[in-house]
Amino acid sequence: MNSTSDPEDNDATIIRPANAVPAEPPAADPPTVMTGAPAPAPAAARHEGGNALPVGSRQAEFEVTRVLGEGGFGIVYLARDHALERMVALKEYMPAALALRGEASQVRVRSERHRDTFEAGLKSFINEARLLAQFDHPSLVKVYRFWEANGTAFMVMPFVEGRTLKETLKARTEPPDEAWLMGLLAPLTEALQVLHGEHCYHRDIAPDNIILVASTGRPLLLDFGAARRVIGDMTQALTVILKPGYAPIEQYAEVPGMKQGPWTDVYALAAVVYCAITGRTPPASVGRMVKDEHVPLAVLAQGRYSDRLVRAVDRALQVLPDQRTPSMAAFREDLGLAGEYTPQPGQMATQIQPVPAAAPAAPPPPRGEASRTPLFAGLAVAGLAIAGAATWWATRAPAPAPAPVAATTSPAPAPAPVTAPVKATDPVPQDLPGHFRQVVARQTAGFAVQAQAERTQLRIDRDELRFSVTSAREGYLYVLLAGPDGSLLQLYPNDRARTNRIGANTPVRLPGANWPLKASDPPGAEHFLVLVTPEPRTYAPWATEKESTYGFLTLPAQPPAGQPQWLLGQPDCGHADCAAGYGAAVFTVEAVR
Repeated sequence: MNSTSDPEDNDATIIRPANAVPAEPPAADPPTVMTGAPAPAPAAARHEGGNALPVGSRQAEFEVTRVLGEGGFGIVYLARDHALERMVALKEYMPAALALRGEASQVRVRSERHRDTFEAGLKSFINEARLLAQFDHPSLVKVYRFWEANGTAFMVMPFVEGRTLKETLKARTEPPDEAWLMGLLAPLTEALQVLHGEHCYHRDIAPDNIILVASTGRPLLLDFGAARRVIGDMTQALTVILKPGYAPIEQYAEVPGMKQGPWTDVYALAAVVYCAITGRTPPASVGRMVKDEHVPLAVLAQGRYSDRLVRAVDRALQVLPDQRTPSMAAFREDLGLAGEYTPQPGQMATQIQPVPAAAPAAPPPPRGEASRTPLFAGLAVAGLAIAGAATWWATRAPAPAPAPVAATTSPAPAPAPVTAPVKATDPVPQDLPGHFRQVVARQTAGFAVQAQAERTQLRIDRDELRFSVTSAREGYLYVLLAGPDGSLLQLYPNDRARTNRIGANTPVRLPGANWPLKASDPPGAEHFLVLVTPEPRTYAPWATEKESTYGFLTLPAQPPAGQPQWLLGQPDCGHADCAAGYGAAVFTVEAVR
């Protein structure tokens, strides 16, 4: 959803029990994160009518500047945080069918017979805020704080500019390709897996509840609707709101064998993908129980998308829960995303790049007389090693042969992987290239960049490169690789991973899912320089070659003339001094037989 309403967005299914009291159906919950340009705060408080707080009124340190949305169970305001001088989204628990605004902004129940239901919804609202506040995932709504006041409760979230997925799809002239869809599914399934690990379920996933953040394009889940679910469960006089096509059958009624769980969100997310591909939602699940007229993607999208994606979505859209994909982890496995993330309560998840529809192309032939040797061979998306798969390249001198082992009639066992982390606070290895040492030594205080390899030794043809990066400050992430002969490569960003933003204290795990790197011959040590800059940089003007498969840039071994700090790249932000300050870290990975 966003701050503007569209008659076509009114796609809620309204269910009333037989004994329901006739009433105006409540609107869907307003979104917790809204879009649009902030309005200036007015000089004096004024009331906009209804149950909304007056514009200009204060709740704690937050001043209401305008109403962003008002639904049946809550109101969202644009507010100014006077403590931190920023605009935020302020959400108030206000079930219109149960309560109204009295004097001094106090919220009171309309009738004592509604008090228990109101209190239960209030408790659920607070519990949802408390739960979301524990997580810091880039695709989950972040709750800054929450509190009780005026007989109700409030929560404060970021104010985000962007467009809903529904608006984005409506504006497209053709269905999105598989890479674009996987770019959404990777972080969304990851975020939902985090929630499900805490036994929290969204229950309202739909294109209008997913915002694509304008600055990064990342998807953000909105509207968790926990209070609405509790209220709907407790009273037969209230309307239960479901979205046809996205709500699975178990959300229409809790009956034995049809409980809600992770599979409930699996169905809804699969329905979002189905809508993106076909332009229409699946038939309502309650109607499918009587006569299933749903046409699977295997029929509608055959040949346009991979069998993997089509089968995963069709399985997730089975109408009966016991025949459906049982969990988000299983859905990720069906999509080829398994193994990308292990959820840990309260921990920020990794950022995953989109997965392409087709396997990477074969590496280009050698250029000129340069000798090129594959260091890490790319893996197929499905995880199978394929001859001629994408490779990233570095000009390398022959590495010394490994120490001999005693003769034996069977192959010598591979060395055990070394898993000790390599961090920026560790001593800088003396065998690092001199320019790497200089960059690390001259970095700006406050970034505290940490770079950690999962394994410092990788077995050739067996292990994949994996490392994570964190920074105390947000910015743009760059990774450079130095070969043993002094060659230099820009590893990240690349053509498969162009968005290289890193949030403050937000771990980024690399390589991305669509450019996996597997250790290959010859053995030897490779040094990685990790940079975080406050504004974007570019190395393209200095690149001597570009490996076409992943788009890695080969950089000169010596600094370009007149560029003493060329390892920080050139300004790419419209002004010459955009690289004020930076953070840096180094680590080394050795390929062994």
